[in-house]
Amino acid sequence: MRSIWNGAISFGLVSIPIKLVNATENHSISFRQIHLADGGRIRYRKVCELDEEEVSGGEIGKAYEDADGTMIPITDEDLAQLPLPTAKTIEIVAFVPADRIDPLQMDAAYYLSANGVPAAKPYTLLREALRRSNRVAVAKYALRGRERLGMLRVVDDVIAMHGLLWPDEIRAPQDAAPDGDITVRDAELDLADALMDTLGEVDMDSLHDDYREAVEELVAAKAAGETVLPAEPEDTGDGKVIDLIAALENSVRAARKSRNVEGAGDGDSGMADVHPLKKTSSKTSGKTAQTTTGTAKKTTHRTPTGKTVTRSGSSTAKKSAPKSTGAKKSTSTAKKSAGSAGSRTTAKKSATKTATKTATKTATKTATKKRTSSSSSGTTAKKTAPSRKRTSA
Repeated sequence: MRSIWNGAISFGLVSIPIKLVNATENHSISFRQIHLADGGRIRYRKVCELDEEEVSGGEIGKAYEDADGTMIPITDEDLAQLPLPTAKTIEIVAFVPADRIDPLQMDAAYYLSANGVPAAKPYTLLREALRRSNRVAVAKYALRGRERLGMLRVVDDVIAMHGLLWPDEIRAPQDAAPDGDITVRDAELDLADALMDTLGEVDMDSLHDDYREAVEELVAAKAAGETVLPAEPEDTGDGKVIDLIAALENSVRAARKSRNVEGAGDGDSGMADVHPLKKTSSKTSGKTAQTTTGTAKKTTHRTPTGKTVTRSGSSTAKKSAPKSTGAKKSTSTAKKSAGSAGSRTTAKKSATKTATKTATKTATKTATKKRTSSSSSGTTAKKTAPSRKRTSA
């Protein structure tokens, strides 16, 4: 990087030779003025208003315009005779905490580079002293013919200097605040906090100038002879807030939706991967059904206490069915199993009713036969008794 100023940092009795380098650059796209009729470039020429003749740069000097319009000439020799101790020196006047500097005072930024090998040691000493103290240095320096105020701080392993506006160059914000006594409710503050939390933080390196990119695309399309279609305007509203609560709620929802859409493509977003399960063939399902039917039998085993327990296999069949069948067919299998179970239950009930009826009929017939038999035996006994009497007589 090309240096724009050479001088030294005055740090007490220590002098550190340095070079001043621009820390920022302007990426704005600049345009030229042209004549619409023929496309010729429009240039500004310096013309004297008295004789209306064009004047070259060597014939132009400086002057101060007084209140009544009188021009007071000021030469470079006049300025060179002025006492300006900071003409070639960045003079440190104090060390203060960084929060003492109002961001409104921030101006241009520069890097200070050590000029030569002898400057490396004192440069490093100042850098590490600033880093360890967590303070910044306030300094005066002269650049482009005027004395300025600056702030020195550490950026990585380099000392950076920010140009500062003088305190009397900062305007008071007396007329910028809203008029009247305005009250903000807690619910509105809560929604504002929710919106701030939803938007979260941002990587400053990821921010870029969308408008500049659009201008570059427009210029490239025009240069290629392509037709440029107008972009659809975004709906930014009419600037009138009808319901602040509703606007905040809509903003929170939109921010959450935007965050979810952006995070959907990230591999580390924490979302689980979905893998389809393998389908179970019909043959396997049939075999499983047969196995399940065959298992639905009563099993008898002896417990450790010596008791004999008889269990029905229907519960076993129910438990085995989901493990044997595929995940996608589990619902249909369960329905079929339920239907089979219902059919078996109905069959059991029917068998029970039939058996009960049969047993009742059989018992009735048997009782009737017994009563008939007993009646016959009683009658026979009565008939036999008189005959026995007659025989004995």
